[in-house]
Amino acid sequence: MKIAIIGAGFSGLATAKVLTALDHDVTVYDKTPDVGGVWSATRRYPGLRTQNNKGTYAFSDHPMPEAYPEWPSGEQVQAYLESYVARFDLSSTLRLGTEVTSAVPADPGGWDLHTATESTHYDHLVVANGIFSTPFVPQYPGEEQFRAAGGEIAPAGELRDHTATAGRHVVVVGYGKSACDVAVEVSKTASSTTVVTRELLWKLPRKLGGVLNYKFLMLTRLGEGLFRYRRVSGAERVLHARDSTVANGMLGSVGAATVRQLGLADLGLVPNGSFGDIARSTVSLATEGFFPGVRDGSIAVARDCVIDRLQVVDGAPHAALSDGRVVPADLVLAATGFRQVVPFLSEEVTGQLLDPNGDYLLYRQILPIGVADLTFNGYNSSLFSPLSAEMSAVWIGSHLARAHRVPSPEAARRHVSERLAWMRQRTHGKHAHGTNVIPFSLHNIDEVLGDLGLDVGGARKALQWLLPVSPSAYAGVTPRLVARLATEPATADPLALDVERATIVA
Repeated sequence: MKIAIIGAGFSGLATAKVLTALDHDVTVYDKTPDVGGVWSATRRYPGLRTQNNKGTYAFSDHPMPEAYPEWPSGEQVQAYLESYVARFDLSSTLRLGTEVTSAVPADPGGWDLHTATESTHYDHLVVANGIFSTPFVPQYPGEEQFRAAGGEIAPAGELRDHTATAGRHVVVVGYGKSACDVAVEVSKTASSTTVVTRELLWKLPRKLGGVLNYKFLMLTRLGEGLFRYRRVSGAERVLHARDSTVANGMLGSVGAATVRQLGLADLGLVPNGSFGDIARSTVSLATEGFFPGVRDGSIAVARDCVIDRLQVVDGAPHAALSDGRVVPADLVLAATGFRQVVPFLSEEVTGQLLDPNGDYLLYRQILPIGVADLTFNGYNSSLFSPLSAEMSAVWIGSHLARAHRVPSPEAARRHVSERLAWMRQRTHGKHAHGTNVIPFSLHNIDEVLGDLGLDVGGARKALQWLLPVSPSAYAGVTPRLVARLATEPATADPLALDVERATIVA
């Protein structure tokens, strides 16, 4: 098939690699001039590093270089993806610096993609533009006067160097990883750095007690198993017996140790709620230098409040906070998340992808219900993003070959709606419009591979209970699919199917 992939980050490149191995004709579009997605040079802010260690943040068949540090920098991750392109000869598939302005369903099937210079028909479209593609910047009362007085507002991710912050009063809005990363960098040169956060999030030290690496806590099946999934089985039943007594006790111990190690009580930065809340919508490592910066006064944190309005005081731009304080604010950097949008799809198509809450209706986070010749990859925010993307790409390859079955449209919609309702409840609505699978990344991978009958064996999974997940354990999955499809004919010609069956095989 002739396949277009939009996005050249981890998800887009993994899909290109798997689908070319299955002999499809693939073209990858990205509006940036380089590969990388969130790691592109056009998006990296100073101090950007991975949250995962290098051993878990990699594709199954392409480990990160041994020379890389435990937590690679943004530049190193982008270089890693360049090496992936080179190793698997993907450069000929890339159309970098080329923005897809619209993708339109074609009659009788496939998609017509339009760029500024051409239109091309494809049999299938894979959306891999990323759930962190469009920064969300709040609008505040008083912006016009604020800007007239020299104040600036920008997404935190657009900060490229210290020239924009040197000698200025900077307010960082948010408390996620990017907010804390940026605050540390800003504080090195700014006159003042204030972090304004509606809600404190729990942070984990990279090494608990200065000894135990975070990867042994959260990047194992045991770490994931501490959080109750929709259905528990096996060892998880023990962890969650008697109202999750064992799991909650273990999480409480980690939380107490974290508070002591980071000195959160003395700083007044113990989050509301239990440590188990860390996984409602995100898992974040403590940025090196952030809490020491709060302690030495180079970073101020205004917790449990928001910016009420922007205003001018004595001719200078300021931010008025909901706790009554007014702080100088030459520059407001919004680290307030992203909007999950697919700008190249029409409102009509987008409407078919979303439920009334605006959440994505994607079976296995991949397959839209009722929209033909379309799949998604990367719409499953995961602790193992490269591996999750690669296994989703395998699912897409199998689906295109009609090598596995999925539920009927009605059953798929019911399944997705139930999952969304559960996720909405457990995250208090902070599930990124249905695209967040944290902390159940491995459950998602298990389900994807379970559909295909290509899951890794029980012995490998048993090892993952106590040791960090090694992506290399999954290196045989793609070759097994390639071998299967070489000997087993497709169940049907996908291009000859009607619109409904082209998407869902009952």
